[in-house]
Amino acid sequence: MFSKEESRQLRELFWTSFGKSFPRKWVLYDTKIKGFSFKFHFDTKTAFVTLDVEEDLENRIKHWEKLESLKSILKEDYLPDAIFEEEFLLDNGKEISRIYVPLEQKVSIHNKNTWQEVMEFFNDKMDKFEMFFEDYADILKDD
Repeated sequence: MFSKEESRQLRELFWTSFGKSFPRKWVLYDTKIKGFSFKFHFDTKTAFVTLDVEEDLENRIKHWEKLESLKSILKEDYLPDAIFEEEFLLDNGKEISRIYVPLEQKVSIHNKNTWQEVMEFFNDKMDKFEMFFEDYADILKDD
């Protein structure tokens, strides 16, 4: 069991190590589409990468329909293990739409022995998410 401070330090060390191991500028929040963001997630149980759509309901539905129309392309050409959830509830109670790819192996940010596997997973999956986004940005952007 780790104290809050030890856990914070491990998290910080992981993200610093990830940045040094895979130095590049990720798109993340800089999608140029309001409400669209890419995220990395790694905690004591899971690791995954996401594309979140967090706008007001009307615009979220509009963007989600565009993503749904590209679903077969995303799954066939980029991320076959992508999971689409039109209604995803965040821990804070906010509802968003999310496409995500989970790492199937059991990992923990508190276990340094799993870090390399997670870093490689993040690099590979986020790269594919970003390639899809770049290839189809014109379709996904606002009309």
